[in-house]
Amino acid sequence: MAARVPRLVLFAFAAVLATAGLTYAASQKLASTPSASSSAPLVQQRTELTVPDVRNQAFVFAKGALQDAGFAWRVTGAVHGYAANRVATQSPPPGTRVYDTGAPVVTLTLVRNAHYPQTGSPEDVSPYHATATEVADAASQPIAPAPTTSTTPSTTTPPTTTPASTVPAATTPTATTPTTPTNPAYPTAPTPSSSADHAAVSHAEHATAPAAAPVAPKPVAPKAAVSRYPQNRPPAFAVAGAPKEPLDEMPLDMRARTLEQWLAAHPAPSNANVKHWLYQNDWIVTGARFGWWHGAQALAILIRVDERTQALWGIGAKSEAVARGALAEVEARSR
Repeated sequence: MAARVPRLVLFAFAAVLATAGLTYAASQKLASTPSASSSAPLVQQRTELTVPDVRNQAFVFAKGALQDAGFAWRVTGAVHGYAANRVATQSPPPGTRVYDTGAPVVTLTLVRNAHYPQTGSPEDVSPYHATATEVADAASQPIAPAPTTSTTPSTTTPPTTTPASTVPAATTPTATTPTTPTNPAYPTAPTPSSSADHAAVSHAEHATAPAAAPVAPKPVAPKAAVSRYPQNRPPAFAVAGAPKEPLDEMPLDMRARTLEQWLAAHPAPSNANVKHWLYQNDWIVTGARFGWWHGAQALAILIRVDERTQALWGIGAKSEAVARGALAEVEARSR
């Protein structure tokens, strides 16, 4: 019995040592595992917009260009936002990069168009909500974390070149015929296989070749790209000082039909959808009052669109009233 007691004590001591060793190994393994929180956070870059150049443009075109680029606008100064007035200055200046905050505002000052009567209410503020203008400074932008791959450039062994002295002197280089760039309009003559064939082909070329090398004709733009929209658009009536209808834009009646189709595919009044609808309304009404081609037909379609907008979005009564007033004015001036 007395011999068993020391043996039990020995076994217990060995078990304690084994447990301590496992605990130490586990703690070392956990300590060597990198924490997930120590990794660099991902940086999300902000979307940027570039301010377009709308200086010297008629106000009706300037505000359209700003809207298409994702901006709102505000008119300051003594001259107000009538369609035919021209943009004198803008802030921020053209080419400035700003953060897309929703609809960054661009401030405009205008000069009066003395030939166009300023009737009705001016548009000194964009009809949709403007947001703050934050100039994008590249120096203040967060820098994304560098990739974890090694940045040490790999050592590239340059190709071994044979010194000129090792080339046998008796080697005769093979004669090669210079390659002429291939032009699809002028097929390349076959390469002669012997000196006799080369002389025959050379004689034939000199006999038939023109005095000067032919010049390939310049590519002509497709006709459809030039006349994408009707180019013959006689105005319904003349308005002194009004800008001419831009022939690279779709006619007013086509724009109104396109808006009607667009509305059927966009039944939800999101901020972007409302901005697009307001912009198209303003373009059609303004162009019709300028006497542009098919203005009355476009306004009739626009009234139908605005009625449908009220049913879908719950807004549009004011725009419909403006379109009806413009239609009555255009029909009276077209007689």
